[in-house]
Amino acid sequence: MSLSRRQFTLLALAPPPRKPNIVFVLADDLGWAELGCYGNTFNETPHLDRLARDGVRFTQAYAAAPVCSPTRVSLMTGQHPKTVGITDFLRADDPVHLSPTKYRSVAKRLAEAGYHTGLIGKWHLMGDYATRRGDPAKHGFAEVICSESKYIGPGYYFPPYQHMPEVQPKHTGEYLTDRLNDEAVAFIERSSAPFFLYVAHYTVHTRLAAKKDIEARFAAKPGASAKKNNPALAAMLWSLDEGIGKMRAAMEKKGVFDNTLFVFCSDNGGEDRVTVNGALRAGKSTLYEGGIRIPFIARFPHGQHAGKVSEVPIDTLDVMPEFLQQAGSPLTNELAGRPFSRALTDTKHFAARPHFWHYPLNAPHFLGGRSAGAVREGDWKLICFYDNNTQELYNLRLDPSEVRNVIADHPAVAAKLRWKFEAWRHS
Repeated sequence: MSLSRRQFTLLALAPPPRKPNIVFVLADDLGWAELGCYGNTFNETPHLDRLARDGVRFTQAYAAAPVCSPTRVSLMTGQHPKTVGITDFLRADDPVHLSPTKYRSVAKRLAEAGYHTGLIGKWHLMGDYATRRGDPAKHGFAEVICSESKYIGPGYYFPPYQHMPEVQPKHTGEYLTDRLNDEAVAFIERSSAPFFLYVAHYTVHTRLAAKKDIEARFAAKPGASAKKNNPALAAMLWSLDEGIGKMRAAMEKKGVFDNTLFVFCSDNGGEDRVTVNGALRAGKSTLYEGGIRIPFIARFPHGQHAGKVSEVPIDTLDVMPEFLQQAGSPLTNELAGRPFSRALTDTKHFAARPHFWHYPLNAPHFLGGRSAGAVREGDWKLICFYDNNTQELYNLRLDPSEVRNVIADHPAVAAKLRWKFEAWRHS
């Protein structure tokens, strides 16, 4: 049907569709099975559970690494940590940093697309803090709030904040997670659309430290213990979850929530000294599922895909492409991932692609992780240990807990995966 001249004129005069706001909340060391919507019956996460009901819950989402800095590299650059050269967490005087001259971050790309950009919280891509060569302000963030200016170390959740001594508490007894949540609300209230807000919580990284009244409430619940159903961790997560509700309420009050992509995930699996990652094996620092499988929730603009649960594997390399696609920015060749929304519309092809991990270590991680690499393709996952040149093969559909190494039963599968992994590693 052809358009009339009047219809064509009205169409030409119509304002272009508004770019969606993007709010991305990243938890630190939060295990795959910690949220109520992922089956946890001890922890209480009503706002994240609601976000999952209103959006999509991905059950097989992965971090690009089993520790924080490399995963953050994948989120900020859309490139694999191996490509950037940051494959382990950065130390206080690390000569390595995320270079603002070599890499165009997602914040820089979104700023170029007209977004007001802000980082609240953890960065951990600075390298040497004395020179600040990897300063987030150089990576396209117009506002950098409550982000570490000194090494994070074991974490500081109550003042004085030793990792950012310039940040003064706004009241006696301030709790850092609450402060970051309040700063996020203030950013939303003052920002014109479109905006990109990256809230990178320091919690639930050890040392665990929660507000005492909330911790006491969880300690009184049946089943509380130091590892499984940890009251301190549950209380820290409760405070994080409160912030999800506050941010949502602020956007609803402002009338922008419906046109916002709201994403939540973790940077790696839970630390298994203080938690159990559900039925998954091991935890942070390992390439077993407990170290790299993460909770991942996305509430799309205008309620698209609401209520869906996706079992298609995605990973943190897919986050930057999704944000750029939402902003109408081109998906350039250096991006290693694809927009994760395509897992919902192009399921077959998205599920068929391989996922790779490269985690070389000079010595074992203090949490038990070993120097290794891994590849997952379909239901099969091969782990290649660099320290003793051994391999383990698992079928994740039949054995999601990685109990039975079946490499002796399927040598051809292992050989095919090893060939693909080595081709990728040396590319």
